[in-house]
Amino acid sequence: MINRVKSYLDDVGYHVALLGKSLGFLPSAPRQINRVVLYCFEMGYKTFPIVAILSFFIGAVLALQTGFALQQVGAESFIGSIVGLSICRELAPVMTAFLLAGRVGSATTAELASMKVYQEIDALRTMNISPEKILVMPRLVAVFIIMPALTIFSIFIGWFGGMLVSKYVSFINLSPTIYWRGMIDFMTGSDVADGLIKGQIFGFFVILIACAQGLRTSGGPREIGFSVTRSVVVSMIFILFTDYFITKALL
Repeated sequence: MINRVKSYLDDVGYHVALLGKSLGFLPSAPRQINRVVLYCFEMGYKTFPIVAILSFFIGAVLALQTGFALQQVGAESFIGSIVGLSICRELAPVMTAFLLAGRVGSATTAELASMKVYQEIDALRTMNISPEKILVMPRLVAVFIIMPALTIFSIFIGWFGGMLVSKYVSFINLSPTIYWRGMIDFMTGSDVADGLIKGQIFGFFVILIACAQGLRTSGGPREIGFSVTRSVVVSMIFILFTDYFITKALL
């Protein structure tokens, strides 16, 4: 038990140290703008399509379930407000972060773990090149830039999916005007901002965890797969664990 606690604390300490070292190289970010843009493209290219599909059907299913319940009491006009708030404050940032962990985080861990196993990281240190400077910091900057776009995209696609279901499902049959009006009446800009803040925090730490797990890989090629699995699992646990506290802080 004590050894497991020590291992956990050591892991947390490594993540904190990696974050500190990486942020210390932020002044060099303008000189690595090409690398940052490349990582932004990779994160967006790998994540936008699956975010669109998942967000659309989450919004659609949420509107369907909500509409089925509300139509029994004649309160279909509230579908827009329920779908809007649920997606922008909770579902969009959480699910986008999950997809980022599964698509981008796993690939990042695999790349860095391969470099560590095949001693490319050691070669960089031998040449007095910090891995935190060229491998970690640009990725953190990139996710800080791209995550708000991913989250807002997820929010709007989810709203659109809910609108289509509300309009074309026969037992709901809610006009788009009433759907959007219900959403506008019950939502404020701060609700969307809260979702963006959540997404920003989740995305940033997903990439930090992915980089840390990759750089901490040791052993042979078999360990690369273990590191990838560990990265995704730890990221998802972190998202679910911190979601409550972030939500409480933003209320």
